Amino acid sequence: MSIYVTGSTGFLGSHLIKYFKHKYHLNCFRRGGKIDINEDVVIHLAGKAHDVKNVTNPDEYYTVNTELTKKVFDEFIDSNAHTFVFVSSIKAVVDSPTGIITESLIPNPKTHYGKSKLNAEKYILANVIDKTKRVFILRPCMIHGEGNKGNLNTLYKFVTKKIPWVLGSFENKRSFCTIDNFLFVINEIIENRKIDGDIYHIADKKPLSTNKIIELIAKSSKIKCRIWKLPRPIVYTIFKIFDILRLQINSNSLQKLTESYVLDNSKLINALSKELPYTSEEGILKTLNSFENENH
Repeated sequence: MSIYVTGSTGFLGSHLIKYFKHKYHLNCFRRGGKIDINEDVVIHLAGKAHDVKNVTNPDEYYTVNTELTKKVFDEFIDSNAHTFVFVSSIKAVVDSPTGIITESLIPNPKTHYGKSKLNAEKYILANVIDKTKRVFILRPCMIHGEGNKGNLNTLYKFVTKKIPWVLGSFENKRSFCTIDNFLFVINEIIENRKIDGDIYHIADKKPLSTNKIIELIAKSSKIKCRIWKLPRPIVYTIFKIFDILRLQINSNSLQKLTESYVLDNSKLINALSKELPYTSEEGILKTLNSFENENH
């Protein structure tokens, strides 16, 4: 089995290469190079990541996330490859959900990142392909693992400085995806030709609250868990003052830290006919332990 991979140097790509390098023959696309597919499977990971600081030129999202995907997909159609896997994002569906996110939800992204991913999805879905080919659109939530520099890493650094978490009165639920479960899904898609191509949401089975994440960070770091349940009116007042002072941490930050963001992964589990190998807590602890090792 041979695999054509884009985005091999990114967070997901580097883990995927390490996971599959002794199992399959891998051919990695390099940015600016010619797209030439002679492999059995295409895994399209390359993309412009969501910029939380909002300093990215919007055109970059569409150039990479939309137009590059179109080119790779067109080459797949003309090749003898039988499976195409496009790693999109749950942000292609919704930014601030009001309920559990399923594949039946009508996409309505608000950011250029989400819109550019959705545009790529629409292009893929608009093409009629040979019945011998399978096309997968995967929408993962936040994927974490060794080497990840995202929000989980930022939260880890905050807690390990022994700063009290003052938002304990907010009870939310958020879906996460450990890199190990993500790679397990990719492997199942490659090996099991009976799995139908479709749109699938990827997330660990059980969503976790931010308070639970704080507890797990304290546990992995062997420090006292400091969660303060300040009354919500006091918290709102504090963050309004932050708004007036135009600080980086503001009311928008409060919403992101306390909102719920839950994916339903039942469609994926039914298609795989098996559960994911790691629980939510096992995956988080494995990632946190990698942060611990990086700091020693």
